[in-house]
Amino acid sequence: MVVDDHAVVRQGLRTYLDGISDVRMVDEASDGREALDLLGVLSAHDQLPDVVLMDLKMPRLDGVTATVEIVARFPAVKVVVLTSFGEVRRVQAALEAGAAGYVLKDAAPEEIDAAVRTAMAGQVHLDPVVTRRLTQRMVSADDQLALLTRRERDILALVATGLSNQEIAEHLMISERTARTHVSNLLGKLHLKSRT
Repeated sequence: MVVDDHAVVRQGLRTYLDGISDVRMVDEASDGREALDLLGVLSAHDQLPDVVLMDLKMPRLDGVTATVEIVARFPAVKVVVLTSFGEVRRVQAALEAGAAGYVLKDAAPEEIDAAVRTAMAGQVHLDPVVTRRLTQRMVSADDQLALLTRRERDILALVATGLSNQEIAEHLMISERTARTHVSNLLGKLHLKSRT
């Protein structure tokens, strides 16, 4: 099943997928709400697709919300996101929703085929561009943590548990002003505006 609010994308994917001998496109939908309705009908007739190719930004019901619903209601169906948005936050949201793949629309057609097959095998497929961005984000986060002193890492752990500056001061036996300074320096090093 292909879910995308652009008819030309749905038609292009249908043409491509129909050309693959062991792949059959069972249906298409223009948004997440229509996809859920169609999956309900297909489920009643025991004709659920193995994989749904899901766009992210659509009217009525977006791809991330639809993915959460599909994973909850139709756990045998795998969702592969196919979108033009490659920002790390969108990738993370889709994967947290339960997506089994994330492919950018400018990928080669073979990449879509690989993503579908990988999802059917119970694995997760990420577009190479997305993988590179996620890796860069992880390395950057590790670099930021490596810049912290031992004391700042201790304070970070206390901030992460939700302690106030006063509670941190009491725990470390320092003044509240010193604790506040440490927290402020820590936030600056991590390029954060607040502790929430």
